[in-house]
Amino acid sequence: MTKIEPKNANEATYNGDIPNTPIRFIWYVAKPFRPLMLLAFLAVVLAQVSELIAIWVVSELIDGFSTSTDKIEQIDILVFWGLCFVILGVLDRIFWRASGFLGLGWIIRADAYAYKQLYSYISNHSHGYFSNRFAGALSNKISNAAGGSSELSFRIMWDIFPEVISVTVTLILFFNLHWLVGTVFLGVLVLVFFFNLFWVKKRRPHVVAYSAASSALRGAGVDVLSNIAATRQYSRKSFELKNIDDVLSDRKNKDFKQAYMGEWLMVMNGVFGVLLTGMVLVIVYTMLVNDLATAGNLVLVLMLLARVGYTFNIMGNIMNGVTRKYGEIEEGLQEVLIDHEITDKKDAPILSVEAGSITWDKVVFEYGANKVFDDFNLKIEPGQRIGLVGPSGAGKTTFVSLLLRQHDIDAGEIMIDGQNIAQVTQDSLRSSIAVVPQEPMLFHRSIRENIAYGKLDATEEEIISVAKKAQAHDFISQLEEGYDTLVGERGVKLSGGQKQRVAIARAMLKDAPILVLDEATSALDSESEVAIQKALHELMVGKTVIAVAHRLSTLREMDRIIVLENGKIVEDGDHNSLAQAGGTYQRLWEHQAGGFLVE
Repeated sequence: MTKIEPKNANEATYNGDIPNTPIRFIWYVAKPFRPLMLLAFLAVVLAQVSELIAIWVVSELIDGFSTSTDKIEQIDILVFWGLCFVILGVLDRIFWRASGFLGLGWIIRADAYAYKQLYSYISNHSHGYFSNRFAGALSNKISNAAGGSSELSFRIMWDIFPEVISVTVTLILFFNLHWLVGTVFLGVLVLVFFFNLFWVKKRRPHVVAYSAASSALRGAGVDVLSNIAATRQYSRKSFELKNIDDVLSDRKNKDFKQAYMGEWLMVMNGVFGVLLTGMVLVIVYTMLVNDLATAGNLVLVLMLLARVGYTFNIMGNIMNGVTRKYGEIEEGLQEVLIDHEITDKKDAPILSVEAGSITWDKVVFEYGANKVFDDFNLKIEPGQRIGLVGPSGAGKTTFVSLLLRQHDIDAGEIMIDGQNIAQVTQDSLRSSIAVVPQEPMLFHRSIRENIAYGKLDATEEEIISVAKKAQAHDFISQLEEGYDTLVGERGVKLSGGQKQRVAIARAMLKDAPILVLDEATSALDSESEVAIQKALHELMVGKTVIAVAHRLSTLREMDRIIVLENGKIVEDGDHNSLAQAGGTYQRLWEHQAGGFLVE
């Protein structure tokens, strides 16, 4: 079998509509819900301002109470400022809860929207993209990007933004107290900001590397679990654990690097907090000594410093979490959001198949330095049944892949009813072709759902009808849950023959004008094959059929047999003529063993 690699496996360009940087991606997925987002941020501003004004109210209460000697006046002051404090406290709670409802309304919706956008985008990647990546790792990257964007939004909303508002209001209050206090506070803030910015940039590559290692671990784990039967059959548990341990070791080392850098950030932010507290207290003490500050001012400064100290202490944790999440989002987006290798032309028409003729005109296709097809020409008439044979590496699998446009050709044209498949939409092309692959592709869903995948609005009668034709109804009926039986991941609960019959039933239900059989009966026992062949012959009526087979006996009744060798047609005819022509087909026929082609 010729394995097709992506032609630009190492190229990761991107010119799509979905932003591929974390902040722009968050803004993009928030677009449909921005009114909620803006209202949520406004609520946070009002909540933080209420909280900090309450601190100022306490200082005014203390000053008013301490400077008055009239008890009635003191009571009035206490009642007024006390009432203000209570009102601000109530408003603070109201605004915080409002931000919670509004913010969650935005973030939860944006999270679902992000997943949908990324799954939609990745589903349009080429076959080569998926064949060179672990499915588990890709799923992890989408989770990192989509789920991470909601978590980062959460942190921005309720961790970062509130502290920005708090620091801004504190700066205003410090400048209002004395320009020197405000200047010192501003200077330390600038120092803290640039140090954190520098440290985050320095740490980010380590976070991205850790995220990639985590995705690799998940991919390796899914790969082992998906092939657990082979692991047990070959007694390779220790071998696989060693592989997992190697991946774990790499992930652990990268985790230590990024985590320790995060701890040092927290240490330095703590130092800055102590430095700020000491400098401001010295200034305020000097002001008190010189009667430039009041007891209320001192209380205000102490409460604000406590608030700022808390900000500096949690800033390390916040930045650690943000940096880690930012790296995960960035790594996920960089893997998912790369240009699609195969795209529909702008305003591409829908393929309309009436007759079902297939034409290959001077087709050239290569990967690496090897040309699979070079000036390849073939005309398949409407309703003609074609058998495709040849030794391994002859180009049979590539032939099917190119017909489905899983890869783009380098030159020439592949046409269906005179329509270039590169000019029509991919969905309409693949909707016109039913495929029964060598390895049946089943979802971890019920048998009914797997069969109905060929026609989503199929009735129960239609599903049962095709199951009977595919010789699947009897074994399905014997299952405890019948058509509602879950088949397991990739159909592991069914035997090879059972999976193949479900796949055949699905293709029958699709009822496409072009049918591709890629070793459709290879997993069946002889008795089942006879019955299936009868059903397939019924399915073939009125359709253009391409049957790839190693079991040459299954091709006897084909209208034509095409023999491929090194990407070229070396023979073309029916079974009887080719079996006696003294060429490649006769040699392959004579080398049959139990009905299969020996390669």
